[in-house]
Amino acid sequence: MIGEDLRHAVLAREDVRRLFEPPDGDPSARARVDGYLEELRATQRHSIYRALKHPLYPILRKVERIPEGLPHLRKALDTGRVVYVSNHKSHLDYLIELLILEDHELRPPIIAAGINLFGGALGLLHKHVTGAIPIRRGARDAAYLVTLKAFVAELLETHDLFFYPEGGRSYSGELKTAKTGLFNAVVLAEVPVLHIVPVAIAYDLVLEDKILAPQVTKSRQRPFTRELAEMVGTAVGYQSRAFVSFGAPVTLAGGGEARSRRDVMDLAQQVLGAVGRLHKVLPTALIARAMRPSITRRELVSRIAELVGELKAVGANLDLTDASAIVAAGLPLLEERGVLALDGDVIRVRDRFVLRYYARQLQHLLGPARPAARA
Repeated sequence: MIGEDLRHAVLAREDVRRLFEPPDGDPSARARVDGYLEELRATQRHSIYRALKHPLYPILRKVERIPEGLPHLRKALDTGRVVYVSNHKSHLDYLIELLILEDHELRPPIIAAGINLFGGALGLLHKHVTGAIPIRRGARDAAYLVTLKAFVAELLETHDLFFYPEGGRSYSGELKTAKTGLFNAVVLAEVPVLHIVPVAIAYDLVLEDKILAPQVTKSRQRPFTRELAEMVGTAVGYQSRAFVSFGAPVTLAGGGEARSRRDVMDLAQQVLGAVGRLHKVLPTALIARAMRPSITRRELVSRIAELVGELKAVGANLDLTDASAIVAAGLPLLEERGVLALDGDVIRVRDRFVLRYYARQLQHLLGPARPAARA
């Protein structure tokens, strides 16, 4: 139960009391703090969450879950409290990543999710089964920000935490910069040993690619129910692998020590940099990066061979290194997805938006694509 004891611990913190107690506090802030704590209140019933994989089987069976770096994670779980920090590509992420922990009988964390996911039946599920806590991204109320940081700091006394520092999913395909709000909360936790574990998730094909790619940026928050309906439509014929890679932890010892804003930003950049290096480089992304509006298979193999050399030089986490094998593995996937078309020995672009979406997945390793590689 994430409830009454945690609420009392948050209200007892000096940084929270300062919001509403004399001489400097605003008494009206107490009601807002109580409201936010009620919003954050949740219950994790892991036995029920474990059973959810059965009704979700029609979707989950289409995604092969492949973990990497589990020894890093096991060591961290054995020696301290763990905060998982992951990139965010799909609404499948928080199913796939947490089910990998379940597959390997690892301690379940509490997940931090956008408040837009807490409406209707899904909201009840998060509130009373998964124990997820809703995050108001972009909130400006100082009472909310202080309450959230205090809540997370106290939560880490008894639970692990899983969050996405990019905020929402990447609409462009590239790795986004980290938001530091929850990092600020994490460093306030007075936990003797706290491990921040970088996590990278990568798919051969992202379920929402055709939904996300034309938009590039999220101009406004859409209701999750609408997004869910769109995802159902794109799931027809969908099959993919999902690589979830756990990296060496960044360990904070002592807990609760004061850190400057610059220190927190450096920590966020360090962890997200590790996430970028862990991110699996898959054939679909390599083909998308190497494509031209039209290209022969031989030219494509040659261009991918050059990319593989560049990626090896920066220590990328490559799935395959043979250029011919990369084309053989990735081309049928992009063709079936309607992104590329084969015309004899020539490969042509059918959906330049989705192609660019996959090409940008390598941007954090190689920089922006050269003009000749654009579709």
